[in-house]
Amino acid sequence: MSKKVILVWFRNDLRIHDNEILYNAVQKADFIVPVYIFDTRYYEVNQRGFLNTGQLRREYTLRTVMSLKEKIQHLGGDLLTYEGLPEEIIPHLVQKYDVDEVYHHREVAKRETDISERVEEALWKIKINLKHFIGHTLYHKEDLPFPIRDIPEDFNTFRKKIEKESSVRKALPDIAQIHIPPHLEKTILPTHGKTKFPYDYGEKAALAELESVLQTEAGHQDLYVRLSPYLAIGSLSPILTYHFLSERISSQNKKNINHILDGLLRRDYFRFMLKKFSNRFFMNTETSISDPDLLQKWALGQTENEGINKLMRTLNETGNLSYKDREILGLHFIYEYKQNWLDGAAWFEQQLVDYAPATNYGFWAHLAGQGTSIKHNKSDKDWEKIRLTFY
Repeated sequence: MSKKVILVWFRNDLRIHDNEILYNAVQKADFIVPVYIFDTRYYEVNQRGFLNTGQLRREYTLRTVMSLKEKIQHLGGDLLTYEGLPEEIIPHLVQKYDVDEVYHHREVAKRETDISERVEEALWKIKINLKHFIGHTLYHKEDLPFPIRDIPEDFNTFRKKIEKESSVRKALPDIAQIHIPPHLEKTILPTHGKTKFPYDYGEKAALAELESVLQTEAGHQDLYVRLSPYLAIGSLSPILTYHFLSERISSQNKKNINHILDGLLRRDYFRFMLKKFSNRFFMNTETSISDPDLLQKWALGQTENEGINKLMRTLNETGNLSYKDREILGLHFIYEYKQNWLDGAAWFEQQLVDYAPATNYGFWAHLAGQGTSIKHNKSDKDWEKIRLTFY
């Protein structure tokens, strides 16, 4: 009797805990072939002249993949890593290891879905199925109290209905062991860049940070952005995060926890809106200019205002900022410099360690007054209120 083999294609789900594709593969297959591909398209220069992935996120991704590989090895398996195009590499691995099926998590942004479609098309040519799972959100799509086409566009309505009429699933049980095919090839990770790196990385660090934010006293710190890099790359499950925090809420930490849970809900909202309105967050519905000189001044922190420059230097040096500070930079770019907001969003895409397509571009669309939740759209009046403290 032949053994069933499932290839698990990791993308932005770099963890063992509460990982739907890995858990289901372990349950259904005799052997697992875990794979991560450094897709070269993510490291190219885009049409706006920026890198799709800046140096900090590139290093963060590499180290997180390394951490996942070590974790899988600890469970008796291994993680195959390659550089190239998934639609070329995955079919080759499928044939080499007699794979019966390929599992992956479905994404929502165009670049990611295009890549999935290319892989699916290549696999169909060799009569292999690419099975899609939905494991990136806090609330599972199948548990929503409305179909995608009827999701409320107002965020507050979305929040009320989903909290009242749906529930967050339990995290999946831990995985005790991973079995890989005999004689699975050995692969080597790309070399590191920065010797000193400003972030901890991987699943262990993510869970430690979750414990840490729980112990942080209430203040002005944006605790969500301490977790958002782990959530964006998938080394931390939003479901596990929700239950961990909800079970430990108290009068002392209620404000902190509610702030983080609000971040998780907004993350869901942006993903579901991008699913409802395909590519909506990547289109500017108004005519606006793109002045390369103003863009460079803003992006490099060389504006006329030292407060703006300081925030931009923090972004460029650390790859992270509170959402309040991201809003200030965005409003300055859009309403003070009167520039095309897609250029600013593209700079954030390059620089942010916690970049996720729906969240970043959805956030910027609302800053530009073009988001899906009309009540939460910003305007020049919002900038005028803030401008007084900077000029």
